[in-house]
Amino acid sequence: MGQFKNQAEAEAAGVYVSKVKSFVKREGRLTKAQGRALEKCWPAMGLSIDDGLLNMQHVFGNDNPVVFEIGFGMGKSLVEMAVQAPETNFIGIEVHRPGVGACLADADEAGITNLRVFEHDAVEILAHCIADEALSRVQLYFPDPWHKKRHHKRRIVQPDFVEKLRAKIALGGHFHMATDWEPYAHHMLDVMRANPHFENMSDTDDYVPRPDYRPITKFETRGQKLGHGVWDLLFKRVN
Repeated sequence: MGQFKNQAEAEAAGVYVSKVKSFVKREGRLTKAQGRALEKCWPAMGLSIDDGLLNMQHVFGNDNPVVFEIGFGMGKSLVEMAVQAPETNFIGIEVHRPGVGACLADADEAGITNLRVFEHDAVEILAHCIADEALSRVQLYFPDPWHKKRHHKRRIVQPDFVEKLRAKIALGGHFHMATDWEPYAHHMLDVMRANPHFENMSDTDDYVPRPDYRPITKFETRGQKLGHGVWDLLFKRVN
């Protein structure tokens, strides 16, 4: 940061300061079906950071609760949730373009209208497009655990991220995380316990059973067969 005390001061001076990314963007190759879905569905379901602060009633045409998922991968579980909860609106964010295309293809096939997607960095979308207290639940499922100690700073669940997220979640709303990497689960738990604005929904003050609304992915099922564990954390914003 140099002579600047913080990011805001640097930006005010017109100086660009590179940020630590919690993801590595891997473009991959679009299949024909994914490309067609992007072309067909993006006008109705795609959102852009250039849209600025979102009016959810305008985006969805209703005032239903909004669930926000960070890093939906190929989008199958997100689409399944949207199908199972038509009374809820869903916004998904993914930086992997083939994943966005696959999600839109599945959403189109399912005929759902309660899902919108961003292809962008979630931290920037939260800052520029999501109004305070606009979200009923934020979902973060199986984020990159950044196994090596020198990479732990890249983990998305950090105190400053959680504090920024808090402002976007309505009072009584939830932050739901899931990981199959136990050291990351411990890290998440430590970060969340340190924030006085969230209450752990676990009866044992650690992890919760998988909520019914979170589908089990093929990746998760494969891991369970190999004896891998999965840890769900559910915290409620209380102030």
